[in-house]
Amino acid sequence: MQQHLQNPIFKTLSTIADKNQTEAYVIGGFVRDLFLNRPSKDIDVVVVGSGIDYAEAVGKKLNTKVAVFKNFGTANIKFQDLEIEFVGARKESYRLESRKPIVEDGTLEDDQLRRDFTINALAINLNANNFGQLLDPFDGIQDLEKKIIRTPLNPEVTFSDDPLRMMRAIRFASQLNFTIDEAAINAIKTQKERINIVSKERITDEINKIILSQKPSIGFKLLFDTGLLHIIFPQMAQLYGVDVIKGKGHKDNFYHTLEVLDNICADTDDLWLRWAAILHDIAKPATKRFEEGHGWTFHGHEDKGARMVPKIFTQLKLPLNEKMKFVQKLVQLHLRPIVLAQDIVTDSAVRRLLFDAGEEIESLTLLCNADVTTKNEYKKTKYRSNFELVKQKLKDVEERDKIRNWQPPITGNDIMETFALEAGKEVGLIKTAIREAILEGEITNDYNEAFNFMINMAKQMGLNPVNR
Repeated sequence: MQQHLQNPIFKTLSTIADKNQTEAYVIGGFVRDLFLNRPSKDIDVVVVGSGIDYAEAVGKKLNTKVAVFKNFGTANIKFQDLEIEFVGARKESYRLESRKPIVEDGTLEDDQLRRDFTINALAINLNANNFGQLLDPFDGIQDLEKKIIRTPLNPEVTFSDDPLRMMRAIRFASQLNFTIDEAAINAIKTQKERINIVSKERITDEINKIILSQKPSIGFKLLFDTGLLHIIFPQMAQLYGVDVIKGKGHKDNFYHTLEVLDNICADTDDLWLRWAAILHDIAKPATKRFEEGHGWTFHGHEDKGARMVPKIFTQLKLPLNEKMKFVQKLVQLHLRPIVLAQDIVTDSAVRRLLFDAGEEIESLTLLCNADVTTKNEYKKTKYRSNFELVKQKLKDVEERDKIRNWQPPITGNDIMETFALEAGKEVGLIKTAIREAILEGEITNDYNEAFNFMINMAKQMGLNPVNR
């Protein structure tokens, strides 16, 4: 293992450990990622004794600031591009109503036993006599080779003690494309209700990490199959299932959503665009209807879905700012490009879409492209071909008419000054008429044309310009 500890920081950590007669080990994710060939800038160091005292000695040697968290018995150092956390080896016990442990000083073995998974219990000795020695008491290396998530202790105990570990197991499975040990899966199913003692913020942090993994469907399928999704995000779980009436069924919107999510992940790392993929059909269960002679419909699911977004963001403690508004806008508009791709594409329809989507038009087209999940290759090819025409039309109209984030050239103030009006219904009617005329292509996006249109429109309403 010495070849993996070439960074000079490890020599410094070793020297200070020996000088202070302290056992010190690199442990956890950094060691795991060495074997997975994943880059890691976060180093966890556990010492038998005081992690804070050791950290302060290291900080003095490196001439860098040490952040101390006495309540947790930890300390943190940022050095160059590394972040190093120090903690004393400890053993833990838990109360049933809390995931916060009662902590006591312990040995390295105690500390490894309290780790969530075998692949996170790997430790490397930093002391000179055994520098680079790997300590793997639970066959974590073997689990890395088998690509399996397993707990050091009985998983029933591990997940009951700290229920967030259930989310972490699924998150690691999604990030690493690993399988969760059968005993651990069964333990999650029996312990799932314990997730209710974990804060929404911590749960959502894990959900976001699943969403940001290369293939998030792995994680969401596990959340669904274990029953966790029904507790932490019931609206998504409700997408599951197919109803059949008179031999007519509809697609399973849960698996469709996961396919859309995986599709969009091939094109973007943007968390909020991925959230839009998750929520684009979230209102389908609430809008599902069977119509005689037609089949299943989901009329208005985009409008209802957009209205559901703020409630879901509040429920999951996601930000209620422009990120939420971005997701809401894409949910609201996600059918519009699809409708264009199925019909004759008129300039006016394209202008309206550009006007409504604004800066989100590229994100919207990515979402709509990901939304093509039909298994019928002919339909898929035809739609994708039509959609390419829509994208080209969007580009052409935008270059010509400059509609994106556009405001009509005649403002409400212009109207009030021209006709000596107070703010009111008449001003709104004229302003709307000008906007509609431009979007419909009746006049160009030009001040003089819009002004003349305004004069004629106002004349029909019995209004005349002042001083003219």
